[in-house]
Formats: sequence, structure tokens, C-alpha cells
Amino acid sequence: MDGTALARAVRAQAGRPVAGIDDMASYLAAQVSDTSHREVIGPLLDGQGAGGVVVRRGTVLASWGDPTRAEMAYSATKSVLSLVAGVAFDDGALRLDEPVAESVDLPEFGSSSHGRAITWRHLLDQTSQWEGELWSKPTWVDAQSTREGTESAGGPPGAGWAYNDVRVNLTALALTALFGRALPDVLRHRVMTPIGASDGWSWHGYQDAVVEIDGAAVPVVSGGAHWGGGLWISALDLARIGRLCLRGGTWGGRQVLSRRWIEELWTPCRVKPEYGLSWWLNDDGTVWPRAPRTGRCARGNGGSHLLWVDPARDLVIVSRWGAEVEHLLAEVSAAVPPTS
Repeated sequence: MDGTALARAVRAQAGRPVAGIDDMASYLAAQVSDTSHREVIGPLLDGQGAGGVVVRRGTVLASWGDPTRAEMAYSATKSVLSLVAGVAFDDGALRLDEPVAESVDLPEFGSSSHGRAITWRHLLDQTSQWEGELWSKPTWVDAQSTREGTESAGGPPGAGWAYNDVRVNLTALALTALFGRALPDVLRHRVMTPIGASDGWSWHGYQDAVVEIDGAAVPVVSGGAHWGGGLWISALDLARIGRLCLRGGTWGGRQVLSRRWIEELWTPCRVKPEYGLSWWLNDDGTVWPRAPRTGRCARGNGGSHLLWVDPARDLVIVSRWGAEVEHLLAEVSAAVPPTS
């Protein structure tokens, strides 16, 4: 390992902070292009500057900022949501290619032929093509749905792909109904506690996001942060999640998530091969052209939030509120050679 090059890379990333994050309400408003739906309906956490950590073989090689400080994870939350789905998969409660309507009773899936055809895989790889409104936000308001031109308008589930926060929130709703309890409880007991995470993380939904289960109102978390909420987590805890995936779901000799589920997370989507089950795959260099093709990542807010996992190097990189993150990935990867 080239320690000098590594130190230079993280020092440079520390010097590329994203501006405006100290006023998250104003920053977030600028992320939603449709002015009629800019109302924030979830809690916000002001950002406190660039920070991150580099971990190899379970050892912290470098850090910048405060790696213990919780920050909004934005769309990196989606990848953590997929870990909760993995718990249901390992328990036998979720079958990827089975229609969601067969295991949960929600009108979003049972009231139309399109909804009844949506499978759990469609939800997790963002090919459900569901249209509707959830928690006062319609699917069409998310500009990311049309930005990449990969959606099949009016087509069946699986025919097109769109990076849509409303549909990811639908995934969170479906999983909450499947478990019959709040997803942060599942994540805490089944994943975060077993991997030794801190108690400083939290997961938030919108102010009116609840589902009735057995007569009780159960809160539903959001899968991103376009309108507030989402996962708030430290760089070190994110790195633990990355390490768990890197090790095939094992931690300290315990199988926290099955290796089969980790393989599913990183299986390319048929209509969007650089995307798996809510994880980005750099196999062909589409996601980060300068970074190794062996990397997988959870990313949010255009990459200013990143959890990078590279099995070839036994390497985890976490960066929050840092711009031009591709430079960091390329330079750290050059400093840390693949393992033999």
C-alpha cells in the first residue's frame, strides 16, 4: 500500500466540501425541480462538512472530518433498505420473483392488474413502473424518473427502470406491512446490533407516513431524502455495513445475512445492468469510469454520499458531503492494490 498517496487522496477529499449544507431546508428545496411539490414533509439534519473513512481488511487506514458524526444518507438509504429486505428473504417471508400482493394486503398492489404483477424484485431493482401517489407525493414529480430515458411509459413491471423516490417509499411501505413492525426495529435487531454499530444512527419517515397493522399505526420510513427523512448514520457505521456485504453477510463468525442475498444485491438488473437490488455496480465502468470495475456502491445526492465496497481489494470507502468523489475512488484504489 502507498500510504503517502492514500493520505494525499483523503486530504484532497476533505478539501472538496459540498456548499450550502448548513441550511438543509434550502439545500433540499433546490433538489426538487417541480415547485408544486417542494414542501418538506420529513425531518432534516443540517450537514457539518466533508467527512469519511477508508477501511481495509477491517482496519481503518484513514479518516477525515468526524467519522462518528451522523449525517443524512440521502439515496444511500435505498441500499440499506435492501438489507432489510434480505432479512425477510432469509426468513422465507420474501420471494424475489413472487408478486408482492401475495404476501401483503395493500391497495397499491391489489387494486389494479399492474399492481398485482409487481414482484419484490421489481420494487428492489426499481423496475416496478408503478404510478400513483404516496404520502402526498406523486411518482411523476420525481425528475429522476425521466432523466435517464430508461422508463417504459405505461409498460408492465420489469420493462423499464426509473430511479424514483416515491416508488422506493412504496418498497418501504410494503416491507413494513410484511414484517408487521417498523423497519428501524428490524434493522437494529437483525443487522446493526450484530455488526457492533453505534446507537447514533436513526431512520426517519414523513410526518404522515403510517400504515395500520392490527389496529395500530406503524410508522413507515422513507427510502431517500427528497422530502426529508431517510437514514441518518455515521461514516463508521456505514463502513460496518459495507464490511458486512464485503464478507458475504458474515460478521464475527455469524451469518447476519445470507451469502445468497449478497449475491442477489449485486446481480445486474436486466434493463439497467449497472444496477442491482438497490446497489450500483461498476462492472462496465458506467457508474464511475475512473474507478475499479470490481466496485459496488450505495450512493446518494449525486455521489456526495457514498459507500464503496471493492471485494478485489478488501476495501471499503465512505465519503459524505464531499464533491468529485470519483477522484477519491480512483486515487485510493491506486494506492491500495488488489489482494492476492
